[in-house]
Amino acid sequence: MRTWRFVGTLVLTLAAVFLAWQGAASSLATPAEAQTAGGAAPQLAILDTDIGDDIDDAFALALVLRSPEIKLLGITTTFADTELRARLTDRYLAAAHRTDIPVAAGRKTPHTNVFTQAAYAEREPDHAHPDAVKFLFDQVRAHPGQITLIAIGPLVNVQDAIARDPATFKKLKRVVMMGGSVYKGYGTDAAGKPKPPEPEWNIARDPDGAKALLASGVPVFMMPLDSTQIPLDETRRERLFAFGSPLTDQLTLLYHQWVANTDNHSPTPTLFDPVAAAYAIRPDLCPAKPLHLEVDSKGNTRPISGTPNAQVCVNSDQNAFLDFFIRRITAAGH
Repeated sequence: MRTWRFVGTLVLTLAAVFLAWQGAASSLATPAEAQTAGGAAPQLAILDTDIGDDIDDAFALALVLRSPEIKLLGITTTFADTELRARLTDRYLAAAHRTDIPVAAGRKTPHTNVFTQAAYAEREPDHAHPDAVKFLFDQVRAHPGQITLIAIGPLVNVQDAIARDPATFKKLKRVVMMGGSVYKGYGTDAAGKPKPPEPEWNIARDPDGAKALLASGVPVFMMPLDSTQIPLDETRRERLFAFGSPLTDQLTLLYHQWVANTDNHSPTPTLFDPVAAAYAIRPDLCPAKPLHLEVDSKGNTRPISGTPNAQVCVNSDQNAFLDFFIRRITAAGH
């Protein structure tokens, strides 16, 4: 009897210790991290990106790769030289040991922008990539109602997809996007006040794509200039670059190409696109509200009266976002 009493006490003690440890671990995790740790399946996603011009796309991709809440089904490149963007993505993924993720290229479009990270891309062997819209539709048909499209570039692929097959496009779960300028424009004026709304880059490159998306019937979650102008300060930047993982080494290379090949700009990146990526994982970092947005031919995104056609975050928690972003990319063991 004493033996069984001892065994029973030991089992109860170990169970109590385990439960206490599990509770402590859960209290340290973010809500999304705790949910994933609890066994929830990751959400399926496709990243649509114009990686290679500004540096924020590379940071956004890093965040997605390092987030277990997301299963990245593939990456599609959009706007301008989409094949060169796809080659950049190939090299990035290979260096980060993620060649399991397919890359597809959208149609090329005329452009005058500077591909600041072209040298990085050109070192990757040239080969044809699958068509981005076909890839998107293949994934949507395989997973109807389950895929989040994270759109962080001009909406060329989105417009092409809606034009080609609006019914299949409508089977997306949602689109989380970086784009628009609702109440604030780029930067501040001489008095330090936010500048008035203006055409934002992604929307202005393809206003018709934005119009089509907002009319598509797919739930849209928009992160405009109002909430995404978050600088990656030097202290955090150096912490990230000094981490020394295969992934952060690629960010370091791409960052220095961006600095070297962009005239007259601050060395401090603005993390526009990572805010959209973060919203897909931690929506509490950028609470959204329903608005009805009107897009004009110049790419202005004005709120007007009417039935809401988007959930829009106009005010993000910048410090919480930065802490989350750096913690994810520099987590131990990666």
